[in-house]
This record gives sequence, C-alpha cells and structure tokens, in this order.
Amino acid sequence: MEQSRVTAVAPNFGAVGGAADLRAIVGALLTYGLIIAVLMLIVSATAWAIAAGSGSWHTAQKAKLGCFVALGGAALTGAALTWANWLLGIGAHL
Repeated sequence: MEQSRVTAVAPNFGAVGGAADLRAIVGALLTYGLIIAVLMLIVSATAWAIAAGSGSWHTAQKAKLGCFVALGGAALTGAALTWANWLLGIGAHL
C-alpha cells in the first residue's frame, strides 16, 4: 500500500511583492502601539496619584479608568501577533 502524504497548507507570503516590507511595517506598528500604551499608563497613573492626593475624586476616577484602558490596550497590542499566528495555525488544519 502506498503511504499517504500530508502537506501543510499555509499562506504563501513569498508570492506577495514586498512581503518583507509589510512584516517590518506591522512589527513597527505593534512596537509603537506598545510604547504609546505604556506612556499612557504612566501618564494616567501619575494623574491618578496627584488627583487622589489632592482630593479630586472625580479626576482620580477618570485617571483610574485611563489606567485600565491603557493596560487593556497594551495587552491587546501585545497579543495581536500571537493571535494572528494562532489563527494561521488553525487555518492550516481546516
């Protein structure tokens, strides 16, 4: 009997002109996204501390929300590449 061969199905990124440039652009955008999220976390945490110390509870609440949004943005930006690779891996098994 002939043994069946299983080939992996994956996107051919080499067929697209400028695929290396596209990967570099995506990597740079992810890096900028993480840097901006961390900077916003620092700004929001500082505003939260100053507002809470001066008794401005409304501003402290808004700054606390800014901290949570910045953490969520950093987590989503950091997980974007892993999620895309996971989806490509699932697509190869369908």
